[in-house]
Amino acid sequence: MRKKTEVLKDGTKVVIRNLHADDLDRLMKFYRSLPLDDRVYLKVDVTKRNVVKQRMKLIEEGTVFRIIAQHDDEIIGDGMFEISKEEWRKHQGELRVIVARDFQRKGLGMIMMRELYCLAMNKGVDKIVVKMMKPQVGAQRICKKLGFHKETTIPNYVWDQAGEPQDLVIMSCDVKDLWKELEHFYSGSDWRRCR
Repeated sequence: MRKKTEVLKDGTKVVIRNLHADDLDRLMKFYRSLPLDDRVYLKVDVTKRNVVKQRMKLIEEGTVFRIIAQHDDEIIGDGMFEISKEEWRKHQGELRVIVARDFQRKGLGMIMMRELYCLAMNKGVDKIVVKMMKPQVGAQRICKKLGFHKETTIPNYVWDQAGEPQDLVIMSCDVKDLWKELEHFYSGSDWRRCR
């Protein structure tokens, strides 16, 4: 994706671009600044440099795509789209977005979802999956608003970063259905390039 400047609901300008290897220090600063309430439900402990570095290397495989949002040269949002490596699920991709607390409820998450949606379209994916822990009700509400529906909840399937068992919620959405919902948020923008 090309680097671009976007304007949030409150008028703040942010830059959206691909994540690069030299972003590691800024990314670590972003992750470590997230409140424990936000980090506790992530798949991995993002405060560990070696874990983050290893995940950044996945970009080279061509099935993982990472974007970031920046404000004043600081990372304020991280988004990832991962295409399944399994042959029977290559039409599926998993999407993840996390936004700094100070930039939540300003449209940044939606902007990042739009960019990840465009990546999915360009890669020929037709189903997007999101996985989250049951306490992440805000994320579930946003996904439902975007047209995702709950596939299942698996009781005590994962552990959060505090070591507590949590139910895993799996939601999915057909790419064409997601487009219909996102289009309402972005009429008249460069959004049409994704179709």
